[in-house]
Amino acid sequence: MKATEAADLPVLPGEEPWTRQELAGVRERLEDDIAAARREIRQVEEQVAERLEDPVDGAGDDPADTGAKAFQREHELALAYNTRDLLAASERAIERMDAGTYGVCDSCGRPIGKERLQAFPRATLCVSCKQREERR
Repeated sequence: MKATEAADLPVLPGEEPWTRQELAGVRERLEDDIAAARREIRQVEEQVAERLEDPVDGAGDDPADTGAKAFQREHELALAYNTRDLLAASERAIERMDAGTYGVCDSCGRPIGKERLQAFPRATLCVSCKQREERR
C-alpha cells in the first residue's frame, strides 16, 4: 500500500491519519496471525488424519475412555474451527487494506478508529455498532 493510501484510510475525528509505518505494522501482525493459524490448522488436520488411519485405536477401551477421547477430538475440532474463523477474518482485513476500505464500519459506514484497529486489527465494526450487536 502506498503512503498516500495509508493516509487516506478513515480515522475518527481528532485522530491522526494512518502512517505508512503504522499500517505496515498492523499488516505484519495480521500476516503473522495468518501464518500461525495455517500452521495450527495443518497440525490439527494431520492429527485427525492419523487417528482416522488407525482402525484399532481405542479398541478395547472402556466407555469412559471412549467418551474422553471423543470429547478431546471434539474440543480439538472446535479449536480448529475457531482458528479457521480467525484466519478468514485476518485475510479479510488484509483484503480491506488492499481495497482501501480498512477501517470502515461494516454496519454504519463510519470510521472504526485507528486505536481500535491497532488493538484488534480484524475489527469490522466501530465501538458503537459492536456494543449494539452485543446487546442483542
